[in-house]
Amino acid sequence: MSVDRVEEAGGVEGTEAVTAAASVRYYSVAPGVRLNVRSGPGTSYSIVRVLAEGSKVPIYCQTPGTSVTGPYGTSNIWDNISNSQYVSDAYVLTGSDGYVADRCS
Repeated sequence: MSVDRVEEAGGVEGTEAVTAAASVRYYSVAPGVRLNVRSGPGTSYSIVRVLAEGSKVPIYCQTPGTSVTGPYGTSNIWDNISNSQYVSDAYVLTGSDGYVADRCS
């Protein structure tokens, strides 16, 4: 997630950046899973790293991609956890079968 510009709001510079950072939540990866992190929202994208068992991930935004079946069902939602780093939502305990964050732009 990035903030393109920061405007003064009520004399407090950087308010938008603080609000954006405060809205990011962390979610648990399924127990016992070492989760592949990919360079894009799909299984055809390269693996850039592997998350350790017990990891928690931030979800900055979500986007549709390859459909994947995992511990939390089948989903085509991919979670952006860092710059150009995505994990399948089917492996992340969000408490929802739908989107829990804004769509990636």
